[in-house]
Amino acid sequence: MTHPQTRTLLRALLEAPELDCVTWPSFRVYWVSVAQQAAEALHEPRLAGVMIHTDTFKRWLAGTAVARGDARSILEFWFGKSVEQLRQPVPEREIVRGRDLNRRTYTAARALDYDWPTSQLVLGEPAAGIGGTWELTGGRLFDGTSIGVQVYEATPSEDAVAIGADDLSHLQTVVRSSRLGLVLTSLGAAGGSGLYVIDAAHSRLQLQHGDEQQRVPRAYQLDDLTYALIWSLHVLDDGLLADDSTLTERADELRHYVQLSASAPARSLMPGLSPAGAAWLGSSLCAQYIVRHLDGPPEAPAFWTREHTGEECAPWLYFRHKHDYLQTVSRRFSDVGKTVGRAFCVPEATVRSSERYERILLFLTVAMMEMNDIKIWLCAEPEYEQIEGFALSPGRAILASWVREDAVWRVGTTTARRDIASYREAIEHARTHNLVDGPTPAIRLRALAEYLDLDWTWLLVRCRALAEEGTANMLRPRSRLLTLQALDQTLHFIGTLGSRLDGH
Repeated sequence: MTHPQTRTLLRALLEAPELDCVTWPSFRVYWVSVAQQAAEALHEPRLAGVMIHTDTFKRWLAGTAVARGDARSILEFWFGKSVEQLRQPVPEREIVRGRDLNRRTYTAARALDYDWPTSQLVLGEPAAGIGGTWELTGGRLFDGTSIGVQVYEATPSEDAVAIGADDLSHLQTVVRSSRLGLVLTSLGAAGGSGLYVIDAAHSRLQLQHGDEQQRVPRAYQLDDLTYALIWSLHVLDDGLLADDSTLTERADELRHYVQLSASAPARSLMPGLSPAGAAWLGSSLCAQYIVRHLDGPPEAPAFWTREHTGEECAPWLYFRHKHDYLQTVSRRFSDVGKTVGRAFCVPEATVRSSERYERILLFLTVAMMEMNDIKIWLCAEPEYEQIEGFALSPGRAILASWVREDAVWRVGTTTARRDIASYREAIEHARTHNLVDGPTPAIRLRALAEYLDLDWTWLLVRCRALAEEGTANMLRPRSRLLTLQALDQTLHFIGTLGSRLDGH
């Protein structure tokens, strides 16, 4: 016989928030309704009139009695379990609850549904404040992903906000080093607004160190810049992790394609790849192909980049091979005093149709190239935006493109005068119609910010703050193919541009 104090499965189910009928008056109301439903569903009209006594109900809860006859049929219809299963004890679990959230904090969390079109907060059970899943939907190129989140109140300090000791026991239950997650916090109870964000794995490390509070840098305030980084990093990371085995298996195949004079494998040949995996494969092949076929000094090449949105540019910020590629090309020519140039075509219509956070990704990508001593030319005429990516050197054009292609990539080399003339015309057009012309990276990037309708001063301040703090505690790439190093360097580079506008 089950001990009277044991919590039975029946009691646990009746205590659930969606029922909450563990008391006799509330149970009796449900019982009448369920009995009628059972009578109709089981085609047994007599079940509608079955009533039980309060003492019987208490014995069922305690597990000291088992329902029999028609009462058994009703209970088993209600819960889909046998009465023997309903009588069994269930394990007791201690539920650690955090503090309730202030109305301002709750509003800030709910605003995640409206601040960005690719953001949606799906709430779970309110065991403590707000917790649930942050859905990051994909754009035109990449698939979306989802991140577990938990929201807490914080108190202010000079350079950070802090989650207090009262919430640390609950925080311990939701952060896991192997689980993708973010911790959000707000100063709502302290009269503040907005949200601050850290990666759950970093939060766990702080807890392991025994800190009496959880520090979240003010630089990690959630705005268009930090959202741009969180969104782009996680959609790429999730896609690459899904393709990890496939990309590993295709490593030899990739090396084979690099040796060919031209190739353009159809996407149908690699049906299992996610858009992120296909982007990595295509951009990796293009980078290797260009480095292999690019002539050295005396003349520096001119590049044409097909990417014209922030989403298309996001791989430049994180793909490890792209950073190696930029540095290899830059060093090859800067060591002999040659300046490499790269052209973009970003029509005004593309700018107007892009969200601010996505335009920031484009800005960061251009800044990364300028940081690597690659001078940028920007034109806006729509007839140039579909030109494939290429590298132009004297007497030869190296074609390498993966963005907006039917193939996973498209590479080849041409020495035909007519072809080279058309590529040279595109480069000359970008040079002569350059919207970001200027003698220094600072002047060129300021002109770019103006064209993209981004606040230049705000960009400098926010990038400097993030660079000083570093992004590693806010972002955590899990794929071995991604890195934050070049991103942090780019943020630092932008943050110091204010002092360079005099041209020195």
